[in-house]
Amino acid sequence: MPDPITISLAEDDDRFARFRLIGWWDQQKLRDARVIVVGAGALGNEIIKNLALLGIGNILICDKDRIEHSNLSRSVLYRAADAGKQKSQVAAAAAKQIYPDCNVGYFDGDIVHDLGLGVFRWADVVLGGLDNRLARLTINRNCYRVGRPWIDGAIEQIQGVARVFTPPQGACYECTMSQRDWQVLQNRRSCNLLSRAEMEGGKTPTTPTISSIIAGIQCQEAVKLLHGLPTLAGKGWVFEGVSCEAFQTEYQRKADCLSHDPIDRFVEVDSPSTEITLRELLDRARTEIGSSQASLELTRDVLEKFVCPKCHSEEVMLASLGKVKSQRAACPNCDGVERQVLTFNRIGADSPYLDRTPAQIGLPAMDILIARGERESVGFELTADAPSVLGELAQTGLDL
Repeated sequence: MPDPITISLAEDDDRFARFRLIGWWDQQKLRDARVIVVGAGALGNEIIKNLALLGIGNILICDKDRIEHSNLSRSVLYRAADAGKQKSQVAAAAAKQIYPDCNVGYFDGDIVHDLGLGVFRWADVVLGGLDNRLARLTINRNCYRVGRPWIDGAIEQIQGVARVFTPPQGACYECTMSQRDWQVLQNRRSCNLLSRAEMEGGKTPTTPTISSIIAGIQCQEAVKLLHGLPTLAGKGWVFEGVSCEAFQTEYQRKADCLSHDPIDRFVEVDSPSTEITLRELLDRARTEIGSSQASLELTRDVLEKFVCPKCHSEEVMLASLGKVKSQRAACPNCDGVERQVLTFNRIGADSPYLDRTPAQIGLPAMDILIARGERESVGFELTADAPSVLGELAQTGLDL
């Protein structure tokens, strides 16, 4: 007679019982983790699915696009009935179905221009499932400013790469950018720095199989990061689908890289961006760093106004530079003459906007404004905005 099979009812009730058989595994670390997923396309779907299966407790999904029928062949979380809906919202609902105890939020917008820097500070790790360089560069600079690791994934046809960046050590994404990368990035902008609508949407040929492979490595590296284990920090894992060969490559840190600009200390501001004035923030910054000459540095360019070189008319905008399309620069009074774009990214004592709020000059909710002293840089985070951006996730990891 074969040995009787013993079933542990307690183990049967634990959905993560098999994970706990791994000696170093700590499910509570994953339950407490705060993860941002940027991009909810082919890669993002696989990342989100894996995070939910792993039991990650707090996930914010960011994407600005709507679901198309072409997504259905590469996106496990979407169904035909979802066509036209927000990717971020549908993906969040699907993740909740996979792991009901997960706190999942979504952000429907452009992370380059619409997502405040403070949201990145909320996270323990950021995972990218993106198809454009500008978004990657934005994530990289934001993560470096607030000291958060991020894991990039890139796929094309049946090949891909996963790489880990852990500021302030080692190389970052910007360190890996070639001259060709910068040329492509520049081509996505018009000469007046406004977004070119015809160049915003790239179409990358991919398959669900390569998405699974690269996203699997990304999530595995995230688990290792959250457990304090060695990772691919400063390296890339490259997979060639045709030959089924894989190899690692180590990136060189560039001493003059502009992304290497961490903020030394943070102050959480308990007034929302719709109420506190820039004057109040500037006064607080000068007191905090002990300098009456300090100014506030913005982490993004603000489009102040358009000025026509022909008729000299002005149109005040006060909006994030990248959110304004290039066609808006045409003067309505001069047969489409291209107007000059005036921007600013600093608030000093002579600013005409001191009595306006951060929201009134086009800064996103939960952004961070930076004051630099002789000994340190201080980031003033508009933490009171957290519920408007993070929803229920605002209750995890933020001291409001």
